[in-house]
Amino acid sequence: MSGVDRHTGQLIGNYDSALQAVEVIFTTRISERVMRRHFGAGLAELLGRAMTPALFGAWQLLLAVGIDLWEPRFRVRGVYVAATPTDVRLGKAGVRVEVDWRPRALAGDFTVDSVRSFTVRFGARVQIQ
Repeated sequence: MSGVDRHTGQLIGNYDSALQAVEVIFTTRISERVMRRHFGAGLAELLGRAMTPALFGAWQLLLAVGIDLWEPRFRVRGVYVAATPTDVRLGKAGVRVEVDWRPRALAGDFTVDSVRSFTVRFGARVQIQ
């Protein structure tokens, strides 16, 4: 199964399509979509606030819930800080997300193929690596 890259229009593989879906989930504000008001992760509403341990905990929770609700090809195992203390102070923190990869979940087969992880960095644009 494959998809289309939303920026270039090129064909992409199933895993890249799932990562792209995660990017859309993270960047969509709740109530932004007209026919799907509850779509999104709620992360955009937290941008611009002072980085505190409580806020970072909320980010981790919203990341995990957003993925679990809207992207069936991933099941979150953990969300971890992927930054140094200096990065956190400068507002450049990222998170590493560890997931069960279920490539056939859109077809109803939730068998776990492997465990994968990717890093999410927020800035001018959400970067998923």
